[in-house]
Amino acid sequence: MAKLVFLDGNSLTYRAFFALPADMANSSGQVTNAVYGFTVMLINLIRDHEPDGLVVAFDRPEPTFRHLMLPEYKAQREPTSELLVQQFPLVRNVLDVLEIPTVETIGFEADDVLATLATRAAANGDEAVIVTGDRDLYQMVSDPLIRVLYNRRGVSDYALYDEAGIKDRTGVSPARYAMYAALRGDTSDNLPGVPGVGEKTAARLINEYGDLDGIFANVDKQTPKLRENLKMFEERARTNHKAMILRKDVPIELDVTDVRWGELDASAVKNLFEELEFVSLYERLNEILQGRLPALENSYGILETPAFVEGTSEEKARFLAQLIDEKNRTLPVGWMTSPSGFLAALAIATDVKSGKVLCLNEV
Repeated sequence: MAKLVFLDGNSLTYRAFFALPADMANSSGQVTNAVYGFTVMLINLIRDHEPDGLVVAFDRPEPTFRHLMLPEYKAQREPTSELLVQQFPLVRNVLDVLEIPTVETIGFEADDVLATLATRAAANGDEAVIVTGDRDLYQMVSDPLIRVLYNRRGVSDYALYDEAGIKDRTGVSPARYAMYAALRGDTSDNLPGVPGVGEKTAARLINEYGDLDGIFANVDKQTPKLRENLKMFEERARTNHKAMILRKDVPIELDVTDVRWGELDASAVKNLFEELEFVSLYERLNEILQGRLPALENSYGILETPAFVEGTSEEKARFLAQLIDEKNRTLPVGWMTSPSGFLAALAIATDVKSGKVLCLNEV
């Protein structure tokens, strides 16, 4: 039995973009916060879950069957930030050099692609882990082969759900999740639910009556206000349900039995990580690959754990003077100013080769 990990490329890239500062960039000025965060997620997943194969699914720009069904679907969303848009090709570059296949299909969302891939993997007796920040994929969990690794926030906070985990989290089984969501609604997709029906009420109704037909056949047993809302918004709930059911039959040419990871072009990986200046991530990846990657030519990169100098402004000034005297040379520095124009923070590369940086706040 193989262990396959299927990643929601759009969802995870969005999470990474908003989790890390937008001023993160390489020396050429290319903003890298989203691609950096995504690469952190990817490497950590490979390290922690040791998959036999990985696939990343992406959305397409064209309308999907849901947009045709509901013109208002996701219509409330603001245009994607250009700083994020310009990083999607970089994310794909990372996947290309790591030889991780990507899949996208016109007319369908990445969620549908992931549902199809997981269904095919389970049919072959393989284990499938879907990695996403989208709760719609809760409906795909099926013991013992399909689980969801849900990104709760940032780039490292995850929860791994089996059927019991989904029931604990939502109050309903994965098989009933789409009905539960249809009643509750999904503001992120611009799909309002039945007024007055929140998560607890939706779970109670689903568990008591089994499905939407059972609920609407028993509306007269509800409180007057709930009865009125259920009658008035039945069509909305049923339409939501149709839109929220994930497709498991997306036409995908990729054969999941051929998805295996481990072979890659080491020189291409080296060149891209040097260009992006992902030194620490390159080292982490090389550990996973047991030293198969060549050494980087450049030792600079994005600093993850800077050291901070504490003390009063006078003490920090004396430290700076001593540092300059000791080194007797030009030191690379970076700084941040306050809105009023005063110096707010200073970062000094005390040892470029080893990547040591000292940070002084409120100088």
